[in-house]
Amino acid sequence: MTLLHPGDAFPSLTVMPVGAAALQLPDAFAGHFTAVLFYRGSWCPYCNGQLRAFARAHDSLADVDAKVVALSVDDESTTQALIAKHGLNFPVGYSADAEAIAEVTGAFVNPDPIYLQSPGFVLDPGGRVVVSVYSSGAIGRLVPEDVVGLIRYLRDHAAAA
Repeated sequence: MTLLHPGDAFPSLTVMPVGAAALQLPDAFAGHFTAVLFYRGSWCPYCNGQLRAFARAHDSLADVDAKVVALSVDDESTTQALIAKHGLNFPVGYSADAEAIAEVTGAFVNPDPIYLQSPGFVLDPGGRVVVSVYSSGAIGRLVPEDVVGLIRYLRDHAAAA
């Protein structure tokens, strides 16, 4: 298991979003800042809150040209129901291989039943990790306000340099 640190290239991951073609991360969002969210499952109230928050923050994320993608081990029909329930407006992947993702990202895995805990990553437009937030349980995750603020900070300081 390898933890991802700022400056590391985000590993190549295939995400199968509901109702769309497979996305190859990080290339699918090249040229944009991207929030990559792994969530425990549709049953997790904290995950539901995080995903709803990112959906509500759509306009502020668009203002900083940030994309969002989420992923869990849930099956396609469960993921589709979650998207419909919360009006999620970003790609949400299903049927993730928790062990394989943990191997390349350092995500913690719950052993029984198997699911990913909730790490989050902010990637720069070149697909490099800006921030990695690891959670070993239900709490401790990225929030959209922090992602927007971080991107604004990075852009302001890059312009000043």
